[in-house]
Amino acid sequence: MYSLVFTSESSAGGIRERDFTVGGVPGVLWSPSAGADGAPLILMGHGGGNHKKHPAMAGRARLLVLGCGFHVAVIDAPGHGDRPRTAHDEAEIADLFRAREAGEPEGPIVVRYNAHLAEQAVPEWRATLDALQALPEIGPDGPVGYFGINMGTAIGVPLVASEPRIKAAVLGQHWPDVLAEQAERITVPIEFVMQWDDEHISREEGLALFDAFASEQKSLHVNSGRHKELPRFEAESAVRFFARHFGTRS
Repeated sequence: MYSLVFTSESSAGGIRERDFTVGGVPGVLWSPSAGADGAPLILMGHGGGNHKKHPAMAGRARLLVLGCGFHVAVIDAPGHGDRPRTAHDEAEIADLFRAREAGEPEGPIVVRYNAHLAEQAVPEWRATLDALQALPEIGPDGPVGYFGINMGTAIGVPLVASEPRIKAAVLGQHWPDVLAEQAERITVPIEFVMQWDDEHISREEGLALFDAFASEQKSLHVNSGRHKELPRFEAESAVRFFARHFGTRS
């Protein structure tokens, strides 16, 4: 079992921010400045090309910490943020940009590359969860959720499918290829988001992934707009979702 090592700490506006590493994987833990003992923990997966402290991650963490009193943790995915890219990463990224410039579908490349990243990231997330639950302010008994869309879903679906400690998840905006079979093993409550006019993921593909989840409690949130036009209010909906299932304020 890897130990969690804190590398920096700061506090502002009621939020305590601590950078850490677990087995060499860098991450960040946001918590309430006070009264956080035993609070639920939300694991967040960032999008492709982003990193653990991307504004979207920091903004969602702020909503969860201040709105619900939760702990929120994010780690850099392989080849992202403070982690070096491998030759495989560089080749896949170059192939993606080539397809984009040629007007070819990006989906097959993204699905293939994200599945490769998930193979490494899922064990890293499980080791990180072990280390986080060893902290006295989190502990092993509090509820755990997962929140990640786009690449965060590519990693999140196999993680939630294999990790019984995760009791609820917010996912969305990904292709069903590879993930649908894993989604069939997921029974925890799910909130799923998709864009009706997504230029990369067809309506049929988005609906197919949502339909694959075996959860008795699952909600589909569909908004008009293109892939990168997901409304910001969906983050607020995610906060209410976790508050509802974990029995805390929102």
